[in-house]
Amino acid sequence: METVTLDDVDRGLVHALQLDGRASLRTLGQVLGVSENTAARRYQRLRAAGVLRVTGAVSGGEAGYTTWTLRLRTTPDAGAAVADALADRPDVSWVHLLSGGTEISCTVHAPDTSGRDDLLLHKLPRASRVAAVSAHELLHTFALPDGWRGLHCLSAGQVGRLRPPVPEGPGIPPEPGDQPLLDALADDGRASYTALARATGWSDSAVRRRMDLLRRHGTLTYHLDVSPARLGFRSETRLWLTVSPAHLAEAGAALASHPETSFAVATTGTTNLTAMVNCRDGRDLYRYLTERVAGIRGVQTLESAPVIRTVKRAGTPLRRPAARP
Repeated sequence: METVTLDDVDRGLVHALQLDGRASLRTLGQVLGVSENTAARRYQRLRAAGVLRVTGAVSGGEAGYTTWTLRLRTTPDAGAAVADALADRPDVSWVHLLSGGTEISCTVHAPDTSGRDDLLLHKLPRASRVAAVSAHELLHTFALPDGWRGLHCLSAGQVGRLRPPVPEGPGIPPEPGDQPLLDALADDGRASYTALARATGWSDSAVRRRMDLLRRHGTLTYHLDVSPARLGFRSETRLWLTVSPAHLAEAGAALASHPETSFAVATTGTTNLTAMVNCRDGRDLYRYLTERVAGIRGVQTLESAPVIRTVKRAGTPLRRPAARP
C-alpha cells in the first residue's frame, strides 16, 4: 500500500477534521490560512486517496447504549468471512482481522440487552466456524481513535476555533425514523444537506434541524476515519493488558498520553485494559513496547496481535481494493 505524503496544510486539515468533522470548508480555510477552494481540494484529494473520510455515528454513552469489545477465534478458512459478516451489522464497528487471519476484534454497541444477548449468546456461539468468543464490557475510555494524538499539529488558538460546543442536557436516543439519515452519515459524514434530503425523503431544512438537535444533545457525533497505513504507520497492533486494579487508571492514562495510541479503554475480563497502537514498522513497535509500555506501573501481562486487515472502522464497511487482473 502506497504511503501518502502530507504537507503542513494537509496535516492541519486532518487535525481540524478530528476536532469537527462537519466544520464548513470556509471555517477550515480560515483556520488553516488557505482559501475555501484549497481546503475543498485538499479534502477531496485525501478522501479519494483513501487516507480519510468523515463518518457520523450515534454516541452510545449519550444514547444510553452499552459498549463491548469482542475477541473471536475462527477456523483457518473462516476469518475473513466472519469479519465481513460482523461488519455488515449496524451495531458493530472497528472490525479488525488479526494475527494469521484466525482472530477478530470488534466493538458492539448494544441499545438494549436483547440485541446484545442475541449476538453473544445465540448467533456467534452457534456459528460452526467460530471457535471461541470472549466479550468485555467497556468500563472507562482513556483514548478514542478520533482523538489520536499522532495527528495533532494545530496551535491551541486554532483548536479553540474548531472545537464544537459541549453537548447540552441529557442525550436523546435516536428515533426509528432517523435510521436513513444515520445510514447516510455513516457512509459520508460530510454529505450535503441536499444529498441527505434525497436519502431520507425529508426537506433540507428538516434534515438540518434534526442533525442540529441530535448533535446538540451529544447523540450524533462525527468521527475522522483515518487509514494509519496510508500515513506510513504500517504496524497497527491490538494490545490486551492485565493491570493491577490499583494502577489501572494510571496505566490507562499513561497509554492514552502516547502519540502511538489511538484507542485505550478499561474493560471487564481477565485482561482489563485494551488498546490499539500505530507504529511505523516492527522495529518501531518493538521499541515502543520495550521502552514505553514496559515502563508503565502495574502491568502484569501483555498480549499483542498485528492488524492484518481493517474491515470496518467507525462508518460503513470499508471496500476492498479491486483485484488486479
